[in-house]
Amino acid sequence: MRKCLLATLALSLTAWVSLPSLAAPRDDFKVCWTIYAGWMPWGEAKTHGIIDKGAKKYGITIDVVQLNDYVESINQYTAGQFDGCAMTNMDALTIPAAGGVDTTALIVSDFSNGNDGIVMKGKSKTVADLKDQTVNLVQFSVSHYLLARALETVGLSEKDLSTINTSDADMVAAFNTQDVQNVATWNPLLAEIKTSPDTTEVFNSSQIPGEIMDMMVVNTETLKENPNLGKALTGAWYEMTALMTAGTPEGQAALTAMANASGTDLAGFKAQLANTRLFYAPQDSLSFVLSPELPKTMEKIARFSFDHGLLGEGAPDANAIGMAFAGGVTVGDTSNMKLRFDPTYVQMAADGTL
Repeated sequence: MRKCLLATLALSLTAWVSLPSLAAPRDDFKVCWTIYAGWMPWGEAKTHGIIDKGAKKYGITIDVVQLNDYVESINQYTAGQFDGCAMTNMDALTIPAAGGVDTTALIVSDFSNGNDGIVMKGKSKTVADLKDQTVNLVQFSVSHYLLARALETVGLSEKDLSTINTSDADMVAAFNTQDVQNVATWNPLLAEIKTSPDTTEVFNSSQIPGEIMDMMVVNTETLKENPNLGKALTGAWYEMTALMTAGTPEGQAALTAMANASGTDLAGFKAQLANTRLFYAPQDSLSFVLSPELPKTMEKIARFSFDHGLLGEGAPDANAIGMAFAGGVTVGDTSNMKLRFDPTYVQMAADGTL
């Protein structure tokens, strides 16, 4: 499950203390991930032996660890307990980057294309009908961002309604009560809520394509000192996605295993993938990362994050954290570069040089 919470000052301090130990060249690494359609390939790549195969090619070992709590996985990465972690673009900015940990988006693996949505009770509702209403959501999450963007489309803002912070674990049960009329959430919760009678999905992430991204990030200093980590992870990822689209019995078995691991059946998992613009080929991810739209999107994310106090107490404005993109493009404070979208390794995969 994907959700975002403010990193604490203590975490930031821990992360800074941990950085020197991360910077030295090493041959063993740990990355973490949590259950979500776009990240299931990491778990199957481990089970299938693809991770070990890729790591062995470069003379290293990589432990790919599944954690049960998404926020905790990011916090552990931020504290230096993992070298990489699967997370959204917004969370990469507001937790490790805002906490002082220089972080690189090694692989932008997909963007939500309907996996996140806003549902209202009642037929034929619209976003405009949210005025003066209350929306239950995970506060400061991508759902919160989705709501803000939806309101913009009809000339409203968050001041025109109320929000209630609701745990993702409680979202479905809350929606089934009379007190809750509207929710913003993500799959598989979204899919379950949409089966409720007399409901309308008034907005979803397909209406803001490319803004809610899923990524594998790594510590920038670790990657700089250990480029083989980037090569092994990237090569393994695209070997796994190639298997998923191969149309072979082995590929079908892998998809079925991912479905089972995510708590659904193959049809349910494929439905989630249909709402995920997964970049199965490195060329697709490369085109996305090289697009001039990416810096613009991250500026929107930064503005939302600053407006909600997610860039840290001392952040003077939305440009407090510097972000780097392909071609030398930067956004924000260049003296405080903490988030980098580096296409180097995906370019290698596209060129067939991994």
